[in-house]
Amino acid sequence: LPEPRSNLALAAVHRADGVYLVAANGLGSGKSWADVRRSLWLLAPTDSAWRVLPDLPVTSGRLASVAVAVGERAYLFGGYSVAADGSETSTPEVFAIDPVRATVAPVADMPVPVDDAVALPWRDRYIVLVSGWHDHGNVAAVQILDTTTDRWQPATDFPGTPVFGHAGGLVGDDLLICDGVTARRDAQGQGVFALTDACYRGQLNPADIGHIDWQPLPAHPGRPRYRMAATGTEQDGARVVFAGGSENPYNYDGIGYDGVPSAASTAVFSFDFGRGQWQQHVPTAVASMDHRALIERDGNFHLIGGMRDPQSVSAEVVSFRLR
Repeated sequence: LPEPRSNLALAAVHRADGVYLVAANGLGSGKSWADVRRSLWLLAPTDSAWRVLPDLPVTSGRLASVAVAVGERAYLFGGYSVAADGSETSTPEVFAIDPVRATVAPVADMPVPVDDAVALPWRDRYIVLVSGWHDHGNVAAVQILDTTTDRWQPATDFPGTPVFGHAGGLVGDDLLICDGVTARRDAQGQGVFALTDACYRGQLNPADIGHIDWQPLPAHPGRPRYRMAATGTEQDGARVVFAGGSENPYNYDGIGYDGVPSAASTAVFSFDFGRGQWQQHVPTAVASMDHRALIERDGNFHLIGGMRDPQSVSAEVVSFRLR
């Protein structure tokens, strides 16, 4: 990357002339509120290095935003801003980014502004936005953007306890969401955050947009994780691949909500939709956490930026194949 960056929103736009990578927002190496960025980077198929484009047209940087590619554009969703006093605000904006023309255009705002959500591309037209954090708590809302009409509609709510920092993927009409952090308030009004190992499979219905048939699945191998990278793939059958993350949920600086510094993971596993089972894979060579996306390109999977132990923001890329 042009500089160390964690919590990047990333999307891979597949065109006839190759794969364009779009990276936005995230956290710089200082890991303070002043290091939250609103940058936009682009890597075209013929580029030997990332291009640094003008900052996004927002007033401050964003964390926990998410990006996804549909058609020949990348769509970037909100995130949250951090003020000097530490207050955080979920933001509603959505941008469509044309990686060929290197242009940014606003599209319809999210009806429920969420950050640390999962965005999934569906049928090269829709984007399914699942759960996430809204200002003061998690929401069960599932929101669908029709990129053709630029209109939102609600979908069947997420069936589990609402989460943030979860991960998931979609292949065909099947989606999968796992893990993340639940939130509640104690008697003193303080936030209590806990990882969950819950996984849910959702069946989308193209004849009834918005209806999702949710079913619980057994937990994946190993302990639950926060801010894993994940994507749907058709390698060796339809499956969702998960990599990295941390077993200890943390604030944006990498220090756990329990005050203990969080450690990154090398774990790689996938759920095979056809066989209906989990599969453990060879771990990555380097532990990595604080991701918003897993990028697949030419049979390889890439963890771009993120944090390495001990909570160090990285500019490097960890690549692996499923084995």
